[in-house]
Amino acid sequence: MIERYTLPEMGGLWSLENKFRKWLDVEIAVCEVHAEDGTIPQDALAEIKAKAAFTVERVNEIEKTTDHDVIAFTTNLAENIGPASRFVHYGLTSSDVVDTANALLLRDACDILLAKVDALLAVLKRRAFEFKETPQIGRTHGIHAEPTSFGLTWALWYSEMIRNRERLERAREAVAVGKISGAVGAFAHLAPDVEERVCERLGIKAADVSTQVIQRDRYAEYLSTLAIIASTLEKIALQVRHWQRTEVREAQEAFKTGQKGSSAMPHKRNPILSERICGMARTVRANAVVGLENIALWHERDISHSSAERIVLPDSSAAADYILAKAASLLDTLVVYPENMLRNLELTGGLVFSGQLLLALTQKGVTREDAYLWAQRNAMKVWDEGGTFRQRVENDADITAQLSPEEIARVFDLKYYLRNVDKVFTRVFWLISRMSAASRLQVVLWIVTPRSAALHVGLHAVAPPER
Repeated sequence: MIERYTLPEMGGLWSLENKFRKWLDVEIAVCEVHAEDGTIPQDALAEIKAKAAFTVERVNEIEKTTDHDVIAFTTNLAENIGPASRFVHYGLTSSDVVDTANALLLRDACDILLAKVDALLAVLKRRAFEFKETPQIGRTHGIHAEPTSFGLTWALWYSEMIRNRERLERAREAVAVGKISGAVGAFAHLAPDVEERVCERLGIKAADVSTQVIQRDRYAEYLSTLAIIASTLEKIALQVRHWQRTEVREAQEAFKTGQKGSSAMPHKRNPILSERICGMARTVRANAVVGLENIALWHERDISHSSAERIVLPDSSAAADYILAKAASLLDTLVVYPENMLRNLELTGGLVFSGQLLLALTQKGVTREDAYLWAQRNAMKVWDEGGTFRQRVENDADITAQLSPEEIARVFDLKYYLRNVDKVFTRVFWLISRMSAASRLQVVLWIVTPRSAALHVGLHAVAPPER
């Protein structure tokens, strides 16, 4: 990812320096296990650990001759270690090092991203409660539909990001897997317990089975998860872009002192962050396709995946990290105009209450077809001729024969549409947190009583209390 869209922590993680450092961590862990087994002398291990060093510049220089980065790396190590270097990379193939190191890089990338997701969740929750009782017109097909709560939109985003967090946790588990199984995965030169002990040292799992490489469905899951997260962020940013339209102006990105919106039009305030998030989300989604394409390799391994992964793994990680941070900042400082929301809600002269009128008439025994006809004919007059829907309704003899003035007033009561918002918030913010706690508990229960399927399922069936 270009520097413009790379934050320092994620950029440092995917630097060549850190990649080679992870390669060295793998090589040292293998040597330690060999020394425990007596495969290499303890004094050789001590010498390796004391002298193993590399520089990115020297590895790159050697690679110009070898055309093989892992060989260039081990050659640079040998230059610094001396005779004991003959025990480095003992029994390994290049992918043992690269894929196991990738597990460390991807695990750490997930941790950075999870922290960004948590920061965004905190913003979404705070602003959901801030706007829980703020009325806004709901739109379907881009057209005014019925009143809703502005806070419900934030609650919906929160709920979706909770699911994204769970996806990312699963992806972390999927990618944090290493292999030390040799050239075709058959452990020709090293025993499986060497792999298990090396991976344990590194804090990752050993693959149940592998070829020369870790199977790429794991990386595809990671990249697909980032694509879903990016799509959620685009969904949010697209909504902000709509709210910021001049004709709507219900919310807008914060505009700092000295900021410029246009080189030609000094009055402009453009939703640049939201548009940037939308654009970068497309890149993350496109990279997920590369991850899927990399699953199918020839036999026990080819190298077609390698060049693509050098791009998509760091780029998708950096892009997702960047837009998560920008989305949290954008939403934290989003300027909201409740008065404009109310103005827009009233823009159609009360047409948005037509659904409640329809139901009120059916409650009086009017057929749905007639009730729809009466409501629609008055609505169409408002669309075409102006005036307010309530005035039209109050002057419709068919309707006033069925509904009293008090009953008509209730049809146009805005509070009626928001009466269940508290219950939705309870479902989102109380039940989700409880289910997260239950998930932690059920892991323990599953270990202790692996056949307790009914209890395992039952923990997710807890209903929120009535309030």
